[in-house]
Amino acid sequence: MISQIIDEKSIRRLAELLDSSSKITVTCHQGPDGDAVGSSLAAMHVFTALGKEVRVVTPDGFLGQLRKLPGAKEIVDASRYPDFARQLLDEADLILCLDFNVASRTGKLADALLAARAPKVMIDHHLLPGDFAEVTISHPEMAATCVLMFRVFCRLELFSFIDKPAAECLLAGILTDTGNLSYNVADPELFTIVAELVRKGADKEALTRQLFMTTSAYCMRLNAYALLKKMELFPEDHAALIVLSREELNRFHYTKGDTEGLVNRPLEIPGIKYSCFLREERDMIKVSMRSLGDFPVNELCADHFGGGGHLNAAGGEFKGTLEECAELFRSLLPENTKKYRKQLN
Repeated sequence: MISQIIDEKSIRRLAELLDSSSKITVTCHQGPDGDAVGSSLAAMHVFTALGKEVRVVTPDGFLGQLRKLPGAKEIVDASRYPDFARQLLDEADLILCLDFNVASRTGKLADALLAARAPKVMIDHHLLPGDFAEVTISHPEMAATCVLMFRVFCRLELFSFIDKPAAECLLAGILTDTGNLSYNVADPELFTIVAELVRKGADKEALTRQLFMTTSAYCMRLNAYALLKKMELFPEDHAALIVLSREELNRFHYTKGDTEGLVNRPLEIPGIKYSCFLREERDMIKVSMRSLGDFPVNELCADHFGGGGHLNAAGGEFKGTLEECAELFRSLLPENTKKYRKQLN
């Protein structure tokens, strides 16, 4: 038994929208991770079983490890098929917005999403939800949107419709957003949900191998190079920084997802409380931060890098050169040490 945290009014309205809909389009944030893809595919499986016509649209491509999830081949990548993606949004009579809190997080898909006439339902676990959806189910205290989706299914009395494919997708999202159940796991009910998904047929061992223990030789060498040659440590400030240029990424034949988890590695060093990874993209610098304890990397990303996220996992973007971005992070270290002294001790 798990507690009922979602308010009854939201559940009733969602049930009404589901009852009156026949075509559902599900979408998520750009750069979809395991939680975004997992929650979207789980919604597709469960609501398809209800007799709905369900399509999943992502703003762009996603990690190769996720392509083996049940139903992943049916996902429409809006960056490759923009007209079809817009058509699916326009023709839907219900749009589910999963794992994002504001429309802008869908990137170039945002205008089409907001222009679509269908009612929108947001189900998400990020802070500060926007007000673009008719129904907003937002619980930042949840470890993953997939946890929230499981709760939504249960409140809609659809537990029996969670089959093995849906369970695998939900568990994949939970595992990726908790580092294989290694952080954001203070809620005991999370393990109750994981147990239920395993009972439904999800194979945690197989998913762990697929999501965390499968890599290419190039990827392995890139990560080794980053840790050996590019990791800067600031012991007096309890911080670490890794910077990779586009030339360095190309040298190791970088593909999307090759640096997934790299930002977490410095946190294994005793005394390091927060870590920053900067990756040079074609038109901006991608900023990723992780932390331990109560150190709020979401505040750093929001205040200085145009982003945000969770207390211990956040990101942003920087318009400028890679060195300018790195120097900005370094310049903030004394200020951070002074401002967050309690969190760093």
